[in-house]
Amino acid sequence: MNFQTQIPTAAVLGPALVVFALVALSRRRRSIPGWHGGPLALRAVTALYGTAVASLTFFPLWIYGGIYRNQVPWTGQIQPIPLITADISMLPNVIMFIPLGFLLPLLSRRYNTCGRTVVTCALISLGIELTQLLQYIAFTTGRAVDVNDLIANTVGGLAGYAVLRAAQRADATGAALNRLSSTPGV
Repeated sequence: MNFQTQIPTAAVLGPALVVFALVALSRRRRSIPGWHGGPLALRAVTALYGTAVASLTFFPLWIYGGIYRNQVPWTGQIQPIPLITADISMLPNVIMFIPLGFLLPLLSRRYNTCGRTVVTCALISLGIELTQLLQYIAFTTGRAVDVNDLIANTVGGLAGYAVLRAAQRADATGAALNRLSSTPGV
């Protein structure tokens, strides 16, 4: 059977944001710590950021079958050698992960060190690349898996962490970030 269909971004990410909003509202009403004021705003910003990243990396999801299915083997979609094709196109991947490196330490004390934050950013990036590979294998979406994306995303996470620490050293921004954070003083 020959077919091509699209799962639109809003069909998946819209309901995910609604579920987040309902959970946040429920936790706020029950006065659960971390779900009021600044920490709630921080969680909402993080949910929107995560939705934006998912939108850029996974959607819209095209599904092809029959004659429309890509015949290129999935192994041809992997670029395993770092920096051979490195160029300015890596910059958007760096930029995409700066907010993650910035937000993680504000969300949890678990990420109060640079190493932990950067490793988490690298693991999230690896998860994105593996999901894109699985999408290609299952649906032949045409997304490539590139080790350069992993490197660029990790560098972006490191840059975000550095920006956060610089902002926390300044009195005015440090105080504002402490009001937002669910882990004040981190």
